[in-house]
Amino acid sequence: MKILTWNCNGALRNKIEYLDFYKADIYIIQECENPAKAKHKDYSEWASNYLWIGDNKNRGIGIFAKSNITLEKLDWSDTYQNHKVKHFLPCSVNSDFILLAVWTHNNNSPTFGYIGQLWKYLQINKSRLKNCFVIGDFNSNKNWDKWDRWWNHSDVVSELNEIGITSLYHQYSNEKQGEESKPTFFLQRKIEKAYHIDYVFTSLKFVNRLIQLEIGEVNKWIKISDHLPIICTFDN
Repeated sequence: MKILTWNCNGALRNKIEYLDFYKADIYIIQECENPAKAKHKDYSEWASNYLWIGDNKNRGIGIFAKSNITLEKLDWSDTYQNHKVKHFLPCSVNSDFILLAVWTHNNNSPTFGYIGQLWKYLQINKSRLKNCFVIGDFNSNKNWDKWDRWWNHSDVVSELNEIGITSLYHQYSNEKQGEESKPTFFLQRKIEKAYHIDYVFTSLKFVNRLIQLEIGEVNKWIKISDHLPIICTFDN
């Protein structure tokens, strides 16, 4: 099984050929357009089996799968203390495991933007996260932790670790959070502004089945997005 996550930086309809190279079973794509409203034949055909949510038709998060895979959207709460958080798309895959697709948002919050949104979502739904993936663009890194907040990146990582969910990149590379040697994001597509903010967290069951983890080549992907894809291959 091969899973790929990528923030496409919009206009996925013009970039699907780059993804087809990997022949993944499941794609988790951030900042993609809604296939139901896209007037693009090739994109509609490519996105024949998908789930999607977003604030508008041009920017959302989608899960796309091969035709023999069943995706079932899960009805999880996205409201914490009367505040709706975004963007989180939970689904069941083949009734076998849970996939929580993530694209954290500032959400007009001066204190709970980005990683704070994920922290809030975990408080609501953490008990549901068993035999699962938490995967996507977190817009976060340990190096941006603020000492006076309990919803920092490090706190979210700790909460996930406590329920047996860990980062595949850090397991595979043997690197620590905040010390990543391979970035996944280039601000304004500038090589000197490199950060690691995309992640694949998963239950130990899948950690033990990981065969390979790959991050896309900078020179190839920076032409079409400010993010690089993460590709994970597992023993079935």
